[in-house]
Amino acid sequence: MSLGPGLPTARPGMAIGLLGGSFDPAHEGHLAISRAALARLGLDRVWWLVSPANPLKPGGPAPLALRLAAARRLVRDPRIVPTDLEARWGTRFTADTLARLRRRLPGVHLVWLMGSDNMLQLHRWRDWRRILGTVPVAVFARPGSRLPARFAPAARAFRHARLPAARARALARTPPPAWVFLDLPLRADSSTALRRAGRWPLPLP
Repeated sequence: MSLGPGLPTARPGMAIGLLGGSFDPAHEGHLAISRAALARLGLDRVWWLVSPANPLKPGGPAPLALRLAAARRLVRDPRIVPTDLEARWGTRFTADTLARLRRRLPGVHLVWLMGSDNMLQLHRWRDWRRILGTVPVAVFARPGSRLPARFAPAARAFRHARLPAARARALARTPPPAWVFLDLPLRADSSTALRRAGRWPLPLP
């Protein structure tokens, strides 16, 4: 099934993780989450949804073309696919993007991927309860938020839907709401740190 020219394709029965964000810039931490999702959730692909802008962040990110090109340079695994799907569709909020993907990809098992730092603020996202009711969610530990994220408002509201880490490979085929928290070796990589160090943005080659 195709989502449109220049966008990734999928087949019924595939399990695909969706990692959204501004990727301003993409870094090794994004790759670590993606690799862990492929291995521990039994996914076939991980799509990076490089967003036009983050409604919760003040100021604008680097131009989308620059962020997308940098993400594609960083990725070496063909199973990890950076895409500008949200910009092409004009969807601004995650809940709307997920609803459209579900309609366009019948029979494909979608999983939303996020760091524990985002779990802390998930209750501030537009239609966050609809997100958890649309696709299963995998939360990966990030420095400074590993423990607090387990008691975040969204985690408490959906504590009944949490799967044990030992059942992570079943998540993609578990009807939502369902979520799992997975520990990872903690990495200090962050887009903010790269920007503050003057290592981003860089000109396109």
